[in-house]
Amino acid sequence: MDHKHDCEPASFWRSRYGAGLIVLGSVAGYFLWTEHRAHLAGALPFVLLLACPLMHVFMHHGHGHGQHGPHQHGSKGEQNVAPALKTGDQHDA
Repeated sequence: MDHKHDCEPASFWRSRYGAGLIVLGSVAGYFLWTEHRAHLAGALPFVLLLACPLMHVFMHHGHGHGQHGPHQHGSKGEQNVAPALKTGDQHDA
């Protein structure tokens, strides 16, 4: 006798063990935050200073440095911006 079940097993996070882990993590996070808030607040200026170069590296994706070839990932909208900037610079003369 072959029975086919269409229901899939529940994910870990929807099980009672997952819910317990979420509750335990929340309680641990709360106590860590309340006990170490002064240490974290003292390090906040340094974290902000460190965030600047990290955002530059990860958000700019290197601007294609190290690629030896024509610039290929620009769209037509970006190509139309450069001539408009050039014509705007000419009225200064």
